[in-house]
Amino acid sequence: MNIDSKNHVKWMRRAIDLALLGKGRTSPNPLVGAVILDKNGELIAEGFHLKAGLPHAEAMAFDNLKKSPQGGSIYVNLEPCCHEGKTPPCVKRIISSGIKKVFVSIKDPDQRVSGKGINELLDFGIEVNLGLCQEEALLINKAFIHKNLTGNSYGVLKWAMSLDGRTGLKNGKSKWISSENSRSYVHSIRSNFDAIIVGGNTLRKDDPILTTRSQKDPEPVRVVFTRTLNLPVKRRLWDCNEAKTLIVYDASKADERNLKNIPSCVEVAKISSDNPILLSKLLAERGLNSIFWECGPTLATSALKNGCIQETMTFISPKIIGGINSMSPFADFNFQEMKEIYKLNSNKIKILNEDIFLENKL
Repeated sequence: MNIDSKNHVKWMRRAIDLALLGKGRTSPNPLVGAVILDKNGELIAEGFHLKAGLPHAEAMAFDNLKKSPQGGSIYVNLEPCCHEGKTPPCVKRIISSGIKKVFVSIKDPDQRVSGKGINELLDFGIEVNLGLCQEEALLINKAFIHKNLTGNSYGVLKWAMSLDGRTGLKNGKSKWISSENSRSYVHSIRSNFDAIIVGGNTLRKDDPILTTRSQKDPEPVRVVFTRTLNLPVKRRLWDCNEAKTLIVYDASKADERNLKNIPSCVEVAKISSDNPILLSKLLAERGLNSIFWECGPTLATSALKNGCIQETMTFISPKIIGGINSMSPFADFNFQEMKEIYKLNSNKIKILNEDIFLENKL
């Protein structure tokens, strides 16, 4: 069978479209969609994974069946699970249904599965076709895959800057460089992430809210990374009715006497140094697959140097700020040669009224 035929691609792309209906809500789980056809190739059920703890895509599809799937096919963008979790293993449901052909885009990188689901299907005489729409499947689950392969959350760093590369005046004022339309777009972007990170300096200077403005429920976790724990008593992030807030501090430097000043509704965790990769690992362990870094130059530089950032998002506004001492997106990397610099791969360019939006991969 030619698994790249237009008909097979059509159904797998439908499964991927269904998977995207859960975007921003499934962590720590992946985005998965499923399509079931009967033995005559007619669509008889669809499903997708909406949220962790709720039925997986295959289970929803089986629950939506219009007729018997005996002798039919199922298309799923990620290898069906074969382990007991919050929900039963999907492989057993497929086997008991009488389905004869399974089309899978990619193997599940989770070590509890990682080929075991496919092998179990093969052991029961079910035909498995792997690799259909692989590129699209890898893209939509890049954060889930990255977390499982590295143990760290997938990081995207965002900043807004003037045409001459400045993020604020030398006195620290920066409201506003980007347009209102761009700022609204950021609220929408945040809804795709599990957590948003700022440093202590950003908290002190900007007093941000860091929400999607009700575009996602629940809102992403707001994370403050601090070396000192010397944080203001009153800040909008301390309003936990807006969203959850987590403070993570460097236990080797922070004055823990300051913990008494933190509101009781704010969660606190500590790591052993100020290396942000430890923060990325901590958040991954908490089931937060994707992280949006909205921090200042010092933390942004450290996050980039320590492998916390996989993509960047930049808003460029047609404004000139000037000044050698004006704020820039990064601190000094101490590069000595041009061959040492970071060269990014352009992913997307979009015009937002007067601003330019760039999305790049490292």
